[in-house]
Amino acid sequence: MNILSNIFKGICIGSGAILPGISSGVLCVVFGIYEKLLNSVLDFFKSPKENLKFLFPIFIGALIGVLAFSNILNYVLFRFPIQTKALFIGLILASIPSLIKEVNQKHTFKTHYFLYTIFAFLIGIFSVFLENHLSISNHTNISIFYLFFAGFVMSVGIIVPGVSSTIILMLFGIYPIYLSSISSLYFPILIPIGIGIMLGSLVFMKLTRFLLNNYYAQTFYTIIGFTLGSVFVLIPEMNFGFDLLIFILCVSLGFTLIK
Repeated sequence: MNILSNIFKGICIGSGAILPGISSGVLCVVFGIYEKLLNSVLDFFKSPKENLKFLFPIFIGALIGVLAFSNILNYVLFRFPIQTKALFIGLILASIPSLIKEVNQKHTFKTHYFLYTIFAFLIGIFSVFLENHLSISNHTNISIFYLFFAGFVMSVGIIVPGVSSTIILMLFGIYPIYLSSISSLYFPILIPIGIGIMLGSLVFMKLTRFLLNNYYAQTFYTIIGFTLGSVFVLIPEMNFGFDLLIFILCVSLGFTLIK
C-alpha cells in the first residue's frame, strides 16, 4: 500500500514540475515527505536499501507524471480550471496547520519567525505577478550549455516549495521547447536540461538541508510563506455566483482530503 501511495505522490510531484502554477516542492510539503526526501537522496549510501525502497516508487511515479499524466492533468486544468485549481488550493491550505505544528514541536515559537513567512509570502505574490506578465518567448538557437544552465536554475523550482519551475523556464525562453520535447521525447533537448536539473537539485538540496539543520524554524516558516504564496498562483478566473460556489466546495473537498 505504501508503494502505491508513493507512486501516486511521485506522479503528482512529476506533474508539478511542468504544469503552470504548480510547484513540486509544495506538493512534497503537502504530502509530508519534504524532509524525508531530502535526507533519503543526500544520505542514500548510508542506508541504500531503505532509501531505495522509499525513493524508487516516487521516482517511477514522477517519471509517469512527467511523461504521461501531465498531459491528462493539463487537459483537466484546461477543461475544469476552477474545480482543479480549487482542489489544489484546498490541499495546500490543509497542509499549513500540520507544518506549523511540526515546527513548534521541535522549536519554541518566536514572534519574529512570522517575518520569514511574510517575506517569503511576498515573494510568492510577486511570482504571481511575474508569471501573469511574462510573455512566453521561444528561443530557437540554443546551446547545450544554455539548456544545462536553464535546467540547473529550474531545479530551484523543484526543490524550493512555492517557486514555480514554469516561471524560470519562461524567463529562459525555453518553456514551449521543454514541453514539446517531453511530448515527443526529443533527447537532444531533454538530456542537457535533465543533467542540469539533477546537479542543481543536489546543490539546492544540500543548501536546504544545511538551512534546516542550522536554522530549522526560520527555514520552515519561510517554506510556509512560499507555500501560502503559491495559493495565489492557482486562483482561477471566475464569476461570482455559481463559479464561486463551486470554487468554495472544491477548496473544502481538497482541505478534507488531506485531513
